[in-house]
Amino acid sequence: MIEPLQLLSSQILSQQQPDYQRFLLRQIDFSQRLIGIMGARGAGKTTLLLQHLKTISTNKKALYLIGDHPLVGQHGIFTIADEFQKIGGELLIIDEIHKCKHFERDLKLVFDSFFSLQVIFTGSSAAAIDHAKADLSRRAMLYHLPVLSFREFLELETGEVFEVLSLETIIGQHQQQALSIISRIKPLAYFPAYLEYGAYPFYREAGDTYLPRLLSASMQVIETDIPALHPIDYDKVNALKKLMVMLCQSEPYDVNISKLCGAVELNQKTLYKYLGLLQTAGLLRLLGAKSSGVSIISKPEKLYLDNTNLFSIFCDRPKAGTLRETFFASMLSYQHTLNYPKGGDFMVDEKYVFEVGGRSKSKKQIKDERLAWVVADGLEIGVEGKIPLWLFGFLY
Repeated sequence: MIEPLQLLSSQILSQQQPDYQRFLLRQIDFSQRLIGIMGARGAGKTTLLLQHLKTISTNKKALYLIGDHPLVGQHGIFTIADEFQKIGGELLIIDEIHKCKHFERDLKLVFDSFFSLQVIFTGSSAAAIDHAKADLSRRAMLYHLPVLSFREFLELETGEVFEVLSLETIIGQHQQQALSIISRIKPLAYFPAYLEYGAYPFYREAGDTYLPRLLSASMQVIETDIPALHPIDYDKVNALKKLMVMLCQSEPYDVNISKLCGAVELNQKTLYKYLGLLQTAGLLRLLGAKSSGVSIISKPEKLYLDNTNLFSIFCDRPKAGTLRETFFASMLSYQHTLNYPKGGDFMVDEKYVFEVGGRSKSKKQIKDERLAWVVADGLEIGVEGKIPLWLFGFLY
């Protein structure tokens, strides 16, 4: 059983990996015995693990498994881990663990049984790992790998290295920071490309096949990953697809829940449930009037696609305002909480209010807010109270 898996593992580990490393690789504590990396399909989790393996001692005995390999399905994670540690195995890597049956149970057994075996796993479907998070959180260090930030996209495109900026730095020093960056590159020259195809690292190798591959990955989430965890009839899978198309075509504040229910033939309770599943799976982002509690899922105030690249596969001509807000939400949500304020488009960390618009956008909608700023698209350098939209792409 182990021999063919070792052969496949050696073949995978011998493949050439990209030189560019995602920021999360430097943040993971690889001394832990059980590590989980979550993230949307195509975010670069597999590449990250393979890059890590290149840096560790060649004397460390490692086995790389693919979750849906027939032998993994036949024998299960625990049996394979048992056999591997018996021959001196030290590191077991399981890619796309959500495709393994009973992975939560097996991971707990492995962790509790084999103290000298380290396990690192990835979950391409955040829905699958999130489903098991309560059971795994006491044993595993869980990390989330988001889509590429605009900063990372610029590094890939230009070869330059740019510093990550905190939200407070952007708010307080946006003019100085923007001047420093534009002295090296012209960010607005790259911004439209990022919005269209720069959110997933595989854009570099995919070329003209990027959008078909992104569509395929998204369909796998809807057709395979979500139904594998939550019993959904085939016609309801089509409802999920219709939801994505309708939300792609709508302004965030124009979403009509009753209209959505009628169009996809779902009652309100089921619709809210499916919106929550699409958010957990990395396709949607729900904004509630509160930053915590069930209200976010049960009654969303605004609905966004997870990132701007998804517009290219779910609708033809997204509205400019929707693209701007989607970019802002995508960049902020990795490290900050977002909700919908009474005035403005976003409240961040229940403290800061932002109104997102074009370069001529005024502070009219947020004039009564104390900690409030306009976030302007098409602006290279900001002015007092108005910050360039692209600069928020440097938050991670």
